[in-house]
Amino acid sequence: MNFKKLGNSGLKVSELCLGTMTYGDPNWRDWVLPEDESRPFFKRAVECGINFFDTADMYSLGVSEEIVGRALKEFTRRDETVIATKVFNPMTEHPLSQGLSRKHILQAIDDSLRRLGTDYVDLYQIHRWDYETPIEETLEALNDVVRSGKARYIGASSMYAWQFMKSLAISEKNGWAKFISMQNVYNLVYREEEREMLPLCEDQGIGVIPWSPLARGFLAGNKEKDSEGDTTRSRSDQMIKRMRIGQDADYAVLDVVKEIAAARGVTPAQIALAWVHHRPAITAPIIGASKMYQLEEAIASLDISLDMDELARLKDVYVPRAVAGHR
Repeated sequence: MNFKKLGNSGLKVSELCLGTMTYGDPNWRDWVLPEDESRPFFKRAVECGINFFDTADMYSLGVSEEIVGRALKEFTRRDETVIATKVFNPMTEHPLSQGLSRKHILQAIDDSLRRLGTDYVDLYQIHRWDYETPIEETLEALNDVVRSGKARYIGASSMYAWQFMKSLAISEKNGWAKFISMQNVYNLVYREEEREMLPLCEDQGIGVIPWSPLARGFLAGNKEKDSEGDTTRSRSDQMIKRMRIGQDADYAVLDVVKEIAAARGVTPAQIALAWVHHRPAITAPIIGASKMYQLEEAIASLDISLDMDELARLKDVYVPRAVAGHR
């Protein structure tokens, strides 16, 4: 496993990040694995050199953070691990238990630390942009979280490039802690981030840790056209519908992915992940795994180097689409 600096920071992370939305309480989402079934994934990830783990307070309404904390305490050392979590989404129906107000951020970080069983998180991220809270209020609160030692760094997730640049400029002006990372959706069937966000991140020295590099599993190639898929998640994951994954243009991309995979004797998922690794500005894609072979495939994809012809074929088949994933 190789390690990269996350943006211009000194924080070194593995080239893969294990996303942990899959591990938690099945009552929250029917495709989520309970703790006893989740633990082997953490053990194997650590064995393979992954030191970067991403969660969020809203995943299983806190249960994911609890599982992450217990697993990492057993399988690795805290000072050798990078734990990332997020704040924004509702934890209850009460209006004060969501968003990016100062009140909620300062409460949410304490709640996350308690669930994770740690004194600090390495990366504290805003899960989405809060249109109801002044960004100055949010950034000052995040700065206080860093200065208090409860988070080492801060990051952001899916938003428009102008919003991200505005945030960086305000933090710079006030001498506050600045975002060092962007967690945005990016994969072979959704490349709209190449228009503005990725060039911005390259210019500003921001690490990019894309979510859904396999387009919610679509690029694994297991879903037939006009079907709901053969897994519980593919049938019930509402994000697949909101992202409009499965258009004709997406299947055209998938066909090329499958052709390249067949010629190389690997899986479509490995080609899709290898492509993400090739892209400028990318630090570490966030991968999810509910079956052990998925984790093994993701790790093996790090050894795949696509040639210029393969990259060109994948580029040429893409059709631009509407921006999605920011809300």
